[in-house]
Amino acid sequence: MNAAEQAKDLELTAKIAAIANLFKVEFPDAKADLTPWRSDPDTQEWVDPDSIDLGFHFPGWSPRLQGRSILVQVRFHGEGEERRLIGVEVASFNHRGEAWRFSTLDRWGIEGSDLPYGDVTEKLKVFCRQIFELFATV
Repeated sequence: MNAAEQAKDLELTAKIAAIANLFKVEFPDAKADLTPWRSDPDTQEWVDPDSIDLGFHFPGWSPRLQGRSILVQVRFHGEGEERRLIGVEVASFNHRGEAWRFSTLDRWGIEGSDLPYGDVTEKLKVFCRQIFELFATV
């Protein structure tokens, strides 16, 4: 679900802002998008209500990232006091569609047709570890 829609209280709003800032530390050229999903019915049927989704866009195409836009999905399970972070998924998109996908849900691996440079994968791992630290109290 769009991060802007998930910002329901001050604590979660602050954590969403922190996610955007953590990404920008690793990728300073990125511009954050708190509403990466359209509100049309076809798109909304695929939206996960148990995730916080942010988009990041780069000026032009980034050869290091092998893409122009990144979608970050922070996934949760449970309700209220039982809600916990279960993983982070990151996907890069270029002119042909999805270029690669990185997921912490399995083996913290990256796969796809147009893989980024190795240092980008390491930066993604740092970013995802920081998200886990951020939500350690949720």
